[in-house]
Amino acid sequence: MFQIKYKHLLLSTLLLLSSTVFARQTPPTKSTVPRPKLVIGIVVDQMRWDYLYRFYNRYGSSGFRRMLNEGFTCENTMINHLPTYTAIGHTSIYTGSVPAIHGIAGNDFIDQRTGQSMYCTGDSTEQTVGSISPAGKMSPRNMLSTTVTDELKLATNFRSKVIGLALKDRGGILPAGHAANAAYWLDDATGNWITSTFYMKELPAWVRTLNAEKQIQKYLNQDWNTLYPISTYVQSDKDNSKYEGKFKDASGPVFPVKLTELEKKIGPALIRTTPFGNTLTLNMARATIEHEQMGKNSDTDFLAVSLSSTDYIGHQFGINSIELEDTYLRLDQDLADFFKFLDDKLGKGNYTVFLSADHGGAHNPIFLQDHKLPGDLWNASHCLKQINGILKEKYGRDNLVLTLINNQVHLNNPLIEQQKLDTEAIKKDCISFFQKQEGIAWAVDMEKIQTSSIPAEIKERIINGYNRERSGTIQLILQSGWYTGTSKTGTTHGAWNPYDAHIPLVWMGWGIKHGKSNKQYYMTDIAPTIAALLSIQPPSGSIGKVIEEVLK
Repeated sequence: MFQIKYKHLLLSTLLLLSSTVFARQTPPTKSTVPRPKLVIGIVVDQMRWDYLYRFYNRYGSSGFRRMLNEGFTCENTMINHLPTYTAIGHTSIYTGSVPAIHGIAGNDFIDQRTGQSMYCTGDSTEQTVGSISPAGKMSPRNMLSTTVTDELKLATNFRSKVIGLALKDRGGILPAGHAANAAYWLDDATGNWITSTFYMKELPAWVRTLNAEKQIQKYLNQDWNTLYPISTYVQSDKDNSKYEGKFKDASGPVFPVKLTELEKKIGPALIRTTPFGNTLTLNMARATIEHEQMGKNSDTDFLAVSLSSTDYIGHQFGINSIELEDTYLRLDQDLADFFKFLDDKLGKGNYTVFLSADHGGAHNPIFLQDHKLPGDLWNASHCLKQINGILKEKYGRDNLVLTLINNQVHLNNPLIEQQKLDTEAIKKDCISFFQKQEGIAWAVDMEKIQTSSIPAEIKERIINGYNRERSGTIQLILQSGWYTGTSKTGTTHGAWNPYDAHIPLVWMGWGIKHGKSNKQYYMTDIAPTIAALLSIQPPSGSIGKVIEEVLK
């Protein structure tokens, strides 16, 4: 009897000891979701993918090359909608969606019901904060989907701090989302950072102090000369080439650029078309992190930064100019300084950053022709007059086509309805006209696109970009190398082709693997990947997929 009791006691003791040892060896369950302190999204406006490598040998080790060497690069990231413009690109990155769903169908678009033009972030119900100019009458209300920044706010019961900033209003407002703490952009009238009553009633004291410093004058009270000897810019055409546009009243597009003289004629807006606009923006990013204590809170914060000057410089000087090359070499140094600031402020590995673009840019068509490559200019205003003349002769009414904005035929629907005209007949007449025009590859009736004989990849992008309430009823696709305009200098964008639609996507920091992939990904995959990284819901209109290779 004693032996039986002893055996039971010994067994109970062993079980107790083993459970204690097991408990000590089992790691404690984490009480918080693992997330970085801060996420920084950097959108470089009009950055083609090939700029990562076109100027690679001239980049330092701590900017673009640091991201490539420490982070993960998705080398074959494409835009999967048409057209390819700033507002759409920023919105698609942060919503994981496309114009058909998120509603931002262009920088400007047409309300198909009324025929009225709408600006992507225009909002007459709001007022400017920080200036008496109308530049702050803005909000994200025209965007019909949530952003990944909105979803972060929802996931943390609005404790996370979200701020967007850019020289362009749309570059700061749309990425920050509907629930942002703030968005800031540049007021051309004063050179100050401003915002809207959508976010606040008055600027924070630190923004007012920053504005009072007049940093913009520091950059405009100097010449813009090349960072390195001009003879070393072998990736660009000669200075003062015929493909470059000059500043107003300047003798030519040549270095050094006399910013002090130009500022007297142009005003503070001049900063936009210099590389110092990017420097000013990243200075504002540092100040925002510092004064808003971003990355120092209990929940993850998100700073959405858009660098706009690359777009202004690309438009004016073209993508083969020394001005553009110098801008990227200077931006590389600015990014290196910014990353060092983040390392010092938050600790290396405690933040996540991604860098992408809203769209690319085409080679100047005259440049292409001079090098025996296909390309030309398509005169939309001339064609608009022609088609309206044809339609007036047949239907007795003028202006049946309102505009060809976004390379789309926008019919005058109120007039057509009022006069009880045949919409289908008018569309057929338009398609017949445009298909005969030089430079037009396809003129597609959006209601019959499924039966159109165009490549499936292009068809999908057209469908993704078509918002029934805000897009034209006919999409025009230009031949490769062609773009809309009459200016023989500079460049633009908007097409499906790789020069406009192939964008960089590089990740670095917390939760990111090191490596690269040449698999095809899309702009819409960025937001769901961030959502997966943060363990939050993807945005409400997201159609993208998580890029699993990126995540640890």
